[in-house]
Amino acid sequence: MGNKVFTYKLSTFINASHAVRWPDEIEAEHRHTWELILNIRPITAGKLLKIDDIEEVIEASLQTFSGRFLNDTSRFDNVNPTLENFTEILFDDLTQALSGISMQLVELSVGNSPTRFYHITLEDN
Repeated sequence: MGNKVFTYKLSTFINASHAVRWPDEIEAEHRHTWELILNIRPITAGKLLKIDDIEEVIEASLQTFSGRFLNDTSRFDNVNPTLENFTEILFDDLTQALSGISMQLVELSVGNSPTRFYHITLEDN
């Protein structure tokens, strides 16, 4: 039998719009309620944290994009605001923010519709 790994699975939503830039055109701006599903584990085994504290860190990290047109944010000046790129930026931002409270983001799924998700998993070494 393997070792137990304890994780939190949290979900949240962020409302933001975007317009994907294609080689021959740019889409019209359109809104999404992006769904985020995070799997998080303590960096230090046995560390006790209130889930409310974890959720506060997550929500603070998302404020940069909340209610915004992603194309107009500096993070997307040179990056196409696709589902994939948005997920990668969120993964990096959330990883950094959660490390400040000794938590590690292990997986992030971001969906821009109920049927379309992009998923990033932190690979174990």
